[in-house]
Amino acid sequence: MKTVVIIGGGITGLSAMYELKKWKITNKTDVRLILLEASEQLGGKICTVKQDDFVMEAGADSIVARKMETMSVIEELGLENEVVYNTTGRSFIYSDGELKPIPDETVFGIPTSIKSLSKSTLVSAEGKVEALKDFYTKNEMFTKNDSVGAFLEHFLGTELVEKQIAPVLSGVYSGKLSDLTIASTLPYLIDYKETYGSIIKGFEANKEKFKGGERKFLSFKNGLGSLIDAYESQLEETEIFKNTKVDKIEKAGSRYHLVLNNQEIIEADYVMLSIPHTAAEGLIDDPELRSEFSNLKNSSLISVYLGFEVPDTILPADGTGFISANTDELSCNACTWTSRKWEHTSASGNLLVRLFYKSSHPAFASLKEMSKDDLLETALKDIYKSLGISAQPVASEITNWAGQMPNYLISHPKSVEALEGKMAADYPGIILAGCSYYGVGIPDCIENGIESARKIVELF
Repeated sequence: MKTVVIIGGGITGLSAMYELKKWKITNKTDVRLILLEASEQLGGKICTVKQDDFVMEAGADSIVARKMETMSVIEELGLENEVVYNTTGRSFIYSDGELKPIPDETVFGIPTSIKSLSKSTLVSAEGKVEALKDFYTKNEMFTKNDSVGAFLEHFLGTELVEKQIAPVLSGVYSGKLSDLTIASTLPYLIDYKETYGSIIKGFEANKEKFKGGERKFLSFKNGLGSLIDAYESQLEETEIFKNTKVDKIEKAGSRYHLVLNNQEIIEADYVMLSIPHTAAEGLIDDPELRSEFSNLKNSSLISVYLGFEVPDTILPADGTGFISANTDELSCNACTWTSRKWEHTSASGNLLVRLFYKSSHPAFASLKEMSKDDLLETALKDIYKSLGISAQPVASEITNWAGQMPNYLISHPKSVEALEGKMAADYPGIILAGCSYYGVGIPDCIENGIESARKIVELF
């Protein structure tokens, strides 16, 4: 009997195991399916925490609706009646001591019309004039493998990028724009520039694609943890071991020995590593392989939730959060007004906010050394500066994702390709999966889990 072991019980590993279970039942195949999770619960970066009347997501907080709604997962797992959608509203950028609205008719802060550019309160008149060079400057040097930051600054000017675009895009892609490729962020930028002669004109012609209606993101009535619970309930044909860490993987002929932290050994024919690359790189004693792993980079994130016994209505009426543009003004990179954006997160209607502190912020070096009490005090100072709220929280949740946020640098695709080649040549039957390599969104991770499971099936 063949044995397949998935190491890592995050959303990618669960999706892969669910796909393998369905294949096993459909084909009536005698195969042993094992999932090993080092922590006491499944879910990885999906972790729902409940305090009082508040629902808080310590990790991922939502799913892109347009991606998830093209998949059958929600119906298969029986979650269709649990789905909730975000409330839409205006986003702000905190700059020069105040909240300034991101202009209407923008995509990731990029104007989709001259009118949108002209109405921005974030950019000076000189900066707006500089951005107009987009209409008459041809692209004669950039490809999709070049820096998205350099590309945007070349055509739209430094001020517009730094004050309006970079805060938004850096928040989405967790990195400096100078380090991110056009291909890994907005690959259509090159196409728009070449087809329409202007980035702004390209977005204007295609803006309907980015509207996506009001329901852009989804979650579940009891939080994203419902997705994890639903997957787990469907895996009755598999063996799941929590609090079980793999210390090393050794070749044993055509099979592999997985040495566990309790010194037990599991023999496997196929292994899926759906854990962060920082955890995967130490499992196999191979200096060349570790060298390939070291080319992948991570960033860090600290998440701070604050729940107050004050009504949500004290916030600006049409807002759902802000991004910080000037690192000298606030220690946080962004703040989501969670109770405004997600009604299910505050049963009482009281205010719940979430602040994000990223390693890209100059203050992060000191923040990462702080105790939870000091982090809480820092977050309260940011809330007072930005929103004028001086109340003490009645609920809080602090999560430190130190070195666990994938950072897709310009070199990332080539690094993954080299790593895959090394694994295929020297360790056939071991599959890499997860957000360290192939995408961070929940739908992306689910699809990657399915694809990885099918790769293993092809090896049978």
